[in-house]
Amino acid sequence: MRTSLDHLPPAKQRELERVVQILFEEFGDAIAIATSDWKKQARILKVILYGSYARGGWVDEPHTAKGYQSDFDLLVIVNKDKLTDRVEFWATAEDRLNRELGITKTLRTPVNFIIHTLQEVNDGLAHGRYFFMDVARDGIALYESDPTELHQPKPKTPPQALALAREYFVEWFPSAEKFKRAADFLAAEDGLREAAFNMHQAAERLYHCVLLVCTFYTPHTHNLGFLRTQAERIDPRLIDAWPRDQRIDRSRFEKLKEAYVKARYSKHYRITAEELAWLGERVEVLGQAVQVICEERIAALEQAAAA
Repeated sequence: MRTSLDHLPPAKQRELERVVQILFEEFGDAIAIATSDWKKQARILKVILYGSYARGGWVDEPHTAKGYQSDFDLLVIVNKDKLTDRVEFWATAEDRLNRELGITKTLRTPVNFIIHTLQEVNDGLAHGRYFFMDVARDGIALYESDPTELHQPKPKTPPQALALAREYFVEWFPSAEKFKRAADFLAAEDGLREAAFNMHQAAERLYHCVLLVCTFYTPHTHNLGFLRTQAERIDPRLIDAWPRDQRIDRSRFEKLKEAYVKARYSKHYRITAEELAWLGERVEVLGQAVQVICEERIAALEQAAAA
């Protein structure tokens, strides 16, 4: 795996150094008072940069009309399965990265990271999951305490890939449509909070759908911002679903992000019928894009299987 960041501007290289430092500091704090043997042995084995900043071709234009900016995508490989618990071991790191981006401005590039064990990554490669194969092919190691190379990928045969993509599409796309219809019904019945939760679920399922169909992998998270970034990395046509140059548009998306928890459990969560209508329109646009992208992907797999 490559280790050089020479293709990146010096400022981006320094940012990545800062990001890795934050990950280690917050992870260290999370296990500092460990009493169990397995926690005492907890280690980060590798930190790998993947995505547009690893391949080249990133976008860094937050002040343009569309206001799009590529994120740093990182894969953190740990030595224990329990360490992949995002809430217990990584929530403070995520909070700090967001704080240094949005408040202190120490960072200028958004950061997304996923956590897996080495066995999970190698299993993904053994099962021909495109996401892990892309990481293995394009990734850049920012840190390695374990020199063990990732396993050689074993791509699926074209018929296997086609069958799996179809299976994911049939499972996830109709599910998203059902939650969207439920959201519309609840909004019409003045159940705005319930509608917001169902709208979140519709958007979440659409992102899971396109990720699974195109890469055979989706992160285990309900964070729409994270899922959006991962999906837009696959196909930039998904970017247009969410206008982000206006503060009001960004605020509405944040309300949708918060709906998974707050619309159900917080008495302080508020959303208007107007905001829900706008979100419904954007989820509709997202669904149309996801359907096109998935059907194109399946059509390409059909051609490959028939060849």
